[in-house]
Amino acid sequence: MTAPAGPSSQAFIYIPNLPSTRFFAGALALLSVLQYFVAEAAVIGAWAGQQPYSRRTGFISDLGATSCGVFDGRDVCSPAHLLMNASFVVQGIGMMVGALLLSAPLLCTAARPSARFTLVPASRIPWAAAIAARALTAAAGLGTVLVGLVPENARSVWHAVGAIMYFAAGSLALVLLGWLWRRQTPLSRFILACGVLSLGALVTGGVTGMDVSEPGTLERLMGYPITIGTAAVGLVVAQRVGSERTVRRLARARATAAGGGARPAGGNAGAPGAGHPGEGT
Repeated sequence: MTAPAGPSSQAFIYIPNLPSTRFFAGALALLSVLQYFVAEAAVIGAWAGQQPYSRRTGFISDLGATSCGVFDGRDVCSPAHLLMNASFVVQGIGMMVGALLLSAPLLCTAARPSARFTLVPASRIPWAAAIAARALTAAAGLGTVLVGLVPENARSVWHAVGAIMYFAAGSLALVLLGWLWRRQTPLSRFILACGVLSLGALVTGGVTGMDVSEPGTLERLMGYPITIGTAAVGLVVAQRVGSERTVRRLARARATAAGGGARPAGGNAGAPGAGHPGEGT
């Protein structure tokens, strides 16, 4: 008869199954945002405006404008706008899928090998931070989907709303994850720096109304760090899931080998140690 669990066992709640295909897929979804840089370079190469496109002065949204002409005093003509807008949507979907598949307990433990997530008063803050980071990442993904579906020349408020959602929610998500993973992975500082840089650029853009000498540079200081930092988050999770898969595969192989060689000749199934091939996994 098994004794009832003691109070101490109640401190342990859901322990994420790190080798899960779901978590690996979530990590790959976050890494997929890097396709944006390939798409942007291709669209810039196809630019047909009167002046060559410059990342220093040109707005990112100009690349997704669906018609040629003057927009807010800028000559805009992007024949490959479909590629740019599709890239925005794919990037957003990748962020939303990643936020959906990567659970809060996983985010709390991803940067700590062999860690178990416990529910004690001191751990409620990281739990809340992980939940908030997931929600913010999903919101940022939804924002960039809006940017792709509603180009700037549609002159709809939803384009601006989507851009602000992406910049604000994406940067805050990285700040939270960088803080959550502090002293757990070397990439935590990098992720935190990406979030702080993007958030600082967003505040600067809001204060100045983007009326600066290089608005394209300022906008990219808002957006690029989010894309890079999100991919770094995916890399941390992918590495952890991959290492756990390797550990469990080796443990199963050792258990199988030990079980095959240690079985008594009489086949006594009740011998001590029998019937536990998964021990140690």
